[in-house]
Amino acid sequence: MTTSRADYGLLRWLMQAIKEDPDLRLQVVATGMHLAPEFGLTFRSIETDGFRIDRTVEMLQTADGDTAVAKSVGVGLVAFSDVFEELRPDIVVLLGDRFELLSPAVAAFVARIPIAHIHGGETSQGAIDEGVRHAVTKLASLHFAATETYRRRIIQMGEDPDRVFAFGAPGLDALRHLTLLTRAELETHLGFSLDTPSAIVTYHPVTLEPGRAGRRIDALLSALLGENVRAVFTKANADEEGRLINARVAAFCRLHPADYRLFDNLGQMAYLSCLRHADLMVGNSSSGLIETPAFELPTVNIGDRQLGRIRAANVIDVGYDAADIAAGIRKALSPEWKAGLKDMVNPYAARDDESVSARIKQQLKDAELGETLLKQRFHDLGPQGPAESPSSETS
Repeated sequence: MTTSRADYGLLRWLMQAIKEDPDLRLQVVATGMHLAPEFGLTFRSIETDGFRIDRTVEMLQTADGDTAVAKSVGVGLVAFSDVFEELRPDIVVLLGDRFELLSPAVAAFVARIPIAHIHGGETSQGAIDEGVRHAVTKLASLHFAATETYRRRIIQMGEDPDRVFAFGAPGLDALRHLTLLTRAELETHLGFSLDTPSAIVTYHPVTLEPGRAGRRIDALLSALLGENVRAVFTKANADEEGRLINARVAAFCRLHPADYRLFDNLGQMAYLSCLRHADLMVGNSSSGLIETPAFELPTVNIGDRQLGRIRAANVIDVGYDAADIAAGIRKALSPEWKAGLKDMVNPYAARDDESVSARIKQQLKDAELGETLLKQRFHDLGPQGPAESPSSETS
């Protein structure tokens, strides 16, 4: 199940691995932002990549607020109950922490369909994603964490160590499969010149701190303008105040069309190419912690949305006001500071040459279906902390 351009980019190569295995059958359900015109109708990207979408679930409400989010979850729960009755999957694969995941997670759990959850055990203390992620973990039977630290945290939540694996972040498999665009090709694709300094910018609402998105996005825009940093923007998620952020960014780009451009959907190829050729990333997206280290790209991470997640050496944490953001940008662009990123380690990368997606696919294939997988014993911690399992992989 995929909700948006973001999780589809991380799931794509797992989907491909399942599709290519003659013993497995891939079913795809698209929902959430994939079906919204304001986010570029990104379900089309799934089809362009050669996947058949078996079902679509319209669940997003047109309003922007916590009541609309709650209603979306309710609409989705009703719809996914019917979808699972029709498709009868053996395992439901969910990735991440979007609120839309609550609907298929509850529907699958009640229907006694095992859930495999990817990117559990993480923490992002500024957003409701934190609670969603941990709730899905407790409903899931199989767990694929991105790091060993996150694997231990899932076990700390009572999950069986034999069912918790840390292979790395599957989204990084794209770097194995895609030949990214050259700078000239990317500029042609964007219709936008990436003169130095240039940034890729994504800023999402901090959903546990409502009512502040307007002034915070204004501070970010002011800092970019004051530091003469050109930028390619991607849209905020369909969370409370997400539409407000997108409207402010769109208006800003209209005022400065030569230096700033907002895209509904870049697509994985163009997005990763931006990470390769930009001078820095600015915002509060998890991509700034997971994907940017692969490119040694300086990242100015704003505020508390990603508070608690593991960081590589390329991440500069700053506050919300324009002066803090501007100081972070200057640091990120400093040749002396950037020189220290050479040969940095990405904590989310696999520690060997094997594809993360291929390893997840094999665990899904080898899973013993039925009551054995559904019956989850609570794993109590011993005095030394989480017990390690000899069958578990580490990143």
